[in-house]
Amino acid sequence: MRSVASRRRRRRFLPTSVVAALAVTLLSVPGQAAAAGTLLSQNRPVTVSSAESAAFPGTAAVDGDLGTRWSSGFSDPQWIQVDLGVTATLEEVRLRWEAAYALAFTVQVSGDGATWSTVHTTTAGGGGDQTLAVTGTGRYVRLQLTSRATQYGYSLWELQVYGSSGTSPAPDGLLSYRKPATASTFQDDGACRACTPAKATDLDPATRWATSSTNGWVDPGWITVDLGATATISRVVLQWDPAYAVSYELQVSDDNANWRPIHSTTAGRGFKETLTVSGTGRYVRMYGTQRSNGYGYSLWEFQVYGTGGAPTPPPQPPPAPDFDNLVWSDEFNGPNGSTPDPAKWTPEIGPGVNNELQYYTNNANARMDGAGNLVIQARREVTPGSSCPPDPNSGGSTTCQYTSGRLNTHGKFETTYGRVEARVKVSSTQGLWPAFWMLGSDFFAGTPWPASGEIDILEHIGREPNLVYSTLHAPAYFGAGGHGAPLDLGGPASAAYHVFAVEWDAGHMTFFVDGNGFFTVNRDQLEQTRGPWVYDHPFFLILNNAVGGDWPGPPGPGTQLPQNMVIDYVRVFR
Repeated sequence: MRSVASRRRRRRFLPTSVVAALAVTLLSVPGQAAAAGTLLSQNRPVTVSSAESAAFPGTAAVDGDLGTRWSSGFSDPQWIQVDLGVTATLEEVRLRWEAAYALAFTVQVSGDGATWSTVHTTTAGGGGDQTLAVTGTGRYVRLQLTSRATQYGYSLWELQVYGSSGTSPAPDGLLSYRKPATASTFQDDGACRACTPAKATDLDPATRWATSSTNGWVDPGWITVDLGATATISRVVLQWDPAYAVSYELQVSDDNANWRPIHSTTAGRGFKETLTVSGTGRYVRMYGTQRSNGYGYSLWEFQVYGTGGAPTPPPQPPPAPDFDNLVWSDEFNGPNGSTPDPAKWTPEIGPGVNNELQYYTNNANARMDGAGNLVIQARREVTPGSSCPPDPNSGGSTTCQYTSGRLNTHGKFETTYGRVEARVKVSSTQGLWPAFWMLGSDFFAGTPWPASGEIDILEHIGREPNLVYSTLHAPAYFGAGGHGAPLDLGGPASAAYHVFAVEWDAGHMTFFVDGNGFFTVNRDQLEQTRGPWVYDHPFFLILNNAVGGDWPGPPGPGTQLPQNMVIDYVRVFR
């Protein structure tokens, strides 16, 4: 047995974040004097009365880019409104018009986005570049447009507001958590039980909303969240199930009846979409008009970010781990023949899952060897009165023909994040399936697999003697479709001890064998290519030495039993 102190490994660091200073370049126009005060409006949330098309959004008027513009519908009146984020003292407004300018307009300010006061008015607008000296205080600035100079709408290359504010804009927060949600329909059947709209706003990436399989696999389909009060919306995150929208709009409303678009696409790609938007309203709706397949619409998450509203504070995230701080271990130093420490491990008793052929015993197959190891032995041994899948080596008998051991730490130890490692010498013969893995602790509280999440640090099957596997399982990727990778050890896995480990935090997992990081899962990439990340909650540890099952297949004529899975230690750093 090697002591923890003698354990030698190189510490691995994630890449260091580099914080860059951002400089805002103010637009300059020939002939204009330097602007008074600070530019307050650039890249702030914008709401408009209308947009000619998705190519001319309101955000284009505050992006600092003279090659993009907002263009309204072809009617009077119209308006464009910018949220400065905090109350500001206004000194100057600059307008840079396209050819479709306003003859008559007013500049208005408001502290709440509802009650307005006028700081400038004209009925003789000349278009081009206008610099307007104003005096006023407010958080919101609105350009109210009442008379067009052309038959087209109104079009601005830039709307710039200058002045001073005492504080920085309030940071955007999650506004939609556990807020009331409604939908066109929802599914509630064996394929998707109670897949109500509330499941899209619960911050549980393993639950989802889906339109009804009886009358909801049609266009259009929609889901709405009530933010509880008027909010300024800056970002929307959609985590799609494979039943996603190719064409959809994000819309806002003040009354849940009259809707304004803030985002539109005909090229939705599913998985995770993070959309920068600008709009003000109490209600936010995803309005789907073209489905990706023959099913309906389904979202794991519908998240709305911004300021205002009446948000419910979301749970605090788990603390970041320290991969060198030992918090739990079992060195298996008990005397020869002793059973695993009952303060740390519980034996699972009975037949296995996945069409395994063994009967797991009450530690009869899990004992210390007196040399600092735990031995989990798989052997041919009939368990009278038991029931297992038919064993082809015993004439198809359904009485369990093999015994082995399976131990877990549920209710005794669990972890969210950390470095979890074990030094193991695997068993290896046709039909054997040794594993060291983790399962979400909510599994025993009724959350079904794979919604609980599963992290396989080590799996080995006897018919592939040189390979070991690490794999993740979640509702969107599980079983044979799990997200994982094999590692070829270049020789039989059972020939020597190996250290199998995972380093896991909120943004990634890296799997190691003997210090070699061979498989990394980045959260963002996973969410954008496979499905939700379901690993921000407690998991418990499992050791088992299975016989048979869907993946390895049953023992065959060349199978050699008994077979020992030998564990030197299990350690968790966090």
